[in-house]
Amino acid sequence: MSTNITNSKNKNRQHPDEVWIGLISISDRASSGVYQDEGIPALENWFSKTLLSPWHMESRLIPDEKDLISQTIVELIDVVGCDLVLTTGGTGPSRRDLTPEATLAVSTREMPGFGEQMRQISLKFVPTAILSRQVAALREIEDHAALIINLPGQPKAVQETLEGLKDSDGKSIMPGIFAAVPYCIDLIGGPYIETNEAVVKAFRPKSAVRQTKI
Repeated sequence: MSTNITNSKNKNRQHPDEVWIGLISISDRASSGVYQDEGIPALENWFSKTLLSPWHMESRLIPDEKDLISQTIVELIDVVGCDLVLTTGGTGPSRRDLTPEATLAVSTREMPGFGEQMRQISLKFVPTAILSRQVAALREIEDHAALIINLPGQPKAVQETLEGLKDSDGKSIMPGIFAAVPYCIDLIGGPYIETNEAVVKAFRPKSAVRQTKI
């Protein structure tokens, strides 16, 4: 279940601010057809309601194999040219859960705040959130850089960690991790990402907010 590589380094982006997103669902059983993958469809639906900027998505469904996970991350960033790569699955303590190790093996700098915030959000729901080992990191090559984030394996937990927690009136009471993603992409030279604030409001310092032309 993978899409074809479109163009090396995304030279054919339809718009200068088109963000290219890579999704990797990691599961031995889903990749072998034992059950249907839920991670990629859930993320596709989430981005459909969240992003206002033009976007393009590449997806991969692979087993829990460390080298294959690393190779897939490298392919999506170095060859396809993704600005953001999200993985789902393989971040627990079992011996087959090797997504964090595979991510760090092909990264240049770790971004620990993302993992810390995801665990804080998930701890509001389950005490076993302390067993999760999600990491985030940058991969920087000569003419491109991308942000990689390991997400939880369950679609509900993915949505909670991306959006954060809200009260009954829809007011944010704990920010989700995606609020910081657009500015991070700015800082590493990627496209300017705008979001639907009803889902998640992208935070930027005032000096970094693009002024709308009248």
